[in-house]
Amino acid sequence: MPPQSFAAVGSTLARVGRRFYARGWALGTSGNFSVVMSRKPLRLAITQSGVSKRELGPAHILQCDERGAVIGRAPGRPSAETSLHIEIARRRQAGAVLHTHSVWSTVLSGSHAAEGGLLIEGYEMLKGLTGVTSHEHREWIPILENDQDMRRLARAVGKTLAQHEHAHALLLRRHGLYTWGDTIEEAERHVEILEFLLEAVGRAQTAGGRSWPT
Repeated sequence: MPPQSFAAVGSTLARVGRRFYARGWALGTSGNFSVVMSRKPLRLAITQSGVSKRELGPAHILQCDERGAVIGRAPGRPSAETSLHIEIARRRQAGAVLHTHSVWSTVLSGSHAAEGGLLIEGYEMLKGLTGVTSHEHREWIPILENDQDMRRLARAVGKTLAQHEHAHALLLRRHGLYTWGDTIEEAERHVEILEFLLEAVGRAQTAGGRSWPT
């Protein structure tokens, strides 16, 4: 990956957080975002825990090592879900990982949890996902049970990603969406596409219709 300054990455993540807050995808202190600064050793720029995304600034971005420990003497704690970001970055070789808490990701992750995932097909917007070239694409988004034990949850995330090699995202039940990309720009686009699709599916189901054409 091209070299990036920590200051520049911090400014970008702060901008993403404020934008997602404005869209209703990361209200209050919800959501967490990261960018891989280096692979060997693994270094991650990630949002600080407990900060409103409306007020997120570069000073709220911390740098962590492969264990999730903060590098340097910066104040604050990294996101409680740092271990999930590390697992996704390793498993998918992702350059950035973004986690949102929108209404529709929360609702659909609960209503489809018994199925083990959510199938989305037939939508033109699917073509916004990397590698997808047709609206006929069938995107399966796995749904995992939420867990306050982050190490255990990270293992479950790793197992799920290994089982679903082509998935662009995953959902935590009644919690929210995780997606990723080779770059922060790609990951941000995936959030935009997936949040649109989740809302489209949710509204169709609420209206009593099908979530995709037959």
